[in-house]
Amino acid sequence: MGESGDFGRRYVLDPVMLPRALAGSPRNALDVGCGEGRFCRMLESRDVDAVGVDPTPALIATARARDPRGTYVKAAAERLPFRDGAFDLVVSYLSLIDIPDVEAAIPEMARVLKPGGNLLIANLTSFNTACADAGWIRDADGRRVHYPIDHYLEERAMWIDYRGIRIVNHHRPLSTYLRALLGAGLVLTHFDEPAASAAAPASRAAAYARVPWFLVMEWLKPASVG
Repeated sequence: MGESGDFGRRYVLDPVMLPRALAGSPRNALDVGCGEGRFCRMLESRDVDAVGVDPTPALIATARARDPRGTYVKAAAERLPFRDGAFDLVVSYLSLIDIPDVEAAIPEMARVLKPGGNLLIANLTSFNTACADAGWIRDADGRRVHYPIDHYLEERAMWIDYRGIRIVNHHRPLSTYLRALLGAGLVLTHFDEPAASAAAPASRAAAYARVPWFLVMEWLKPASVG
């Protein structure tokens, strides 16, 4: 992702995620599935003590190289190596689709969150991931006709080719995520399906208005949740 990110991060998600992350004036934050550490660096530049975790050694190595003073830990989301209530803010920025076991990972995110803290999530919508391996249906001239949705309730993993790499993404219906989040005792305080910002090139922004591409959710850990 480098510093600027891809189109979706730069023009759709960053304009929503960064203000929401900073709104509660968190002193520290955990970025689960931090990748190369891009969002951690964005938070650090705004005086938030950010910690990044990712299970991929090459991504952690890159994050450390780009941010030698930062804290990046090789760990899986399903077993976070932090004490209970360690963070004011926990972020999952397009990482839920990469996590094999969200039923284990989401309670872990809630566990390390302080009571009164927020879990901020950006994810691909389940309408998107239902046919992410097929993509747009195009006409004979290559124009996008429609985006298919099929086998929506069937949870599955799929290989995706993106920006020169192959990665495994997981399709799950939205209800799977919501059950796990509600089951962890969290309370939904914000939901959005953001469109591209006004700064986005119009030729590319149009596609993001045709299909529900991303969602953003914010969940509060009430003081009564252990």
